[in-house]
Amino acid sequence: MKLLVDLGNTRLKCALWDGHALRYLGALPHVDAGQLPGLEELWEGIQDVSAVFIASVAQAVLEQRIVQHARQCFGVEARLLTSPAAACGVRNAYAHPERLGVDRFLGLIALHAVQPGPYVLASCGTALTLDALAFDGAHLGGLIAPSPPLMRDALTGATARLKAPRHARIVERADNTDDALESGVWLAAAALLERFLAHAQADCGARPELVLTGGGAAQLAPLIPAPHRIDPELVLRGLATYADSLGSG
Repeated sequence: MKLLVDLGNTRLKCALWDGHALRYLGALPHVDAGQLPGLEELWEGIQDVSAVFIASVAQAVLEQRIVQHARQCFGVEARLLTSPAAACGVRNAYAHPERLGVDRFLGLIALHAVQPGPYVLASCGTALTLDALAFDGAHLGGLIAPSPPLMRDALTGATARLKAPRHARIVERADNTDDALESGVWLAAAALLERFLAHAQADCGARPELVLTGGGAAQLAPLIPAPHRIDPELVLRGLATYADSLGSG
């Protein structure tokens, strides 16, 4: 049994993988100073773990906390993964492949494993990341932008009279400051995604399937006119596929 850990910028998600089905265990927010309150309870009672794989974009101190806990709980040395040049039919566009966020690469693996593309993968979490994947598994590159909440925080933190909106609406033209701020950051993200999708379609010669993931996917989705779907567990599924390809556990 493999224990799979998706360690993002704000929370940890994990699942068990027996080679056939994922058993989702849950999610934990993480806080400063490398603390993951509730990790012991989340892993309590888990047995027969032969390998632990970690896909992380978080701080090293948090990674080491999980590695140490895996060693104590299961007697195995967890493996911290980085993006390779190629794996599972997906070829990384980056000249320095390890610089591509491993969560982005694993999301592309998950999509390609189900059916060849083309795809555009949009992950809306702490950051908004966009990636294009061709039919043959070639990663065509991507973009990184602030997520709408991060854009909002930057604006309210850098201006004297803009305050964090409460109960704001997303509208095309606002008649108050709260709605104007909330609408501006979300529509900016939607516009960037639409532009990226159009260029990916031109490069691929076919309309890519648009897949949204991340904590902000449900809020972003209604703003996107193109057909799309939301898939919340792409990283864990891609991690399962990649872990199997490594032949460990």
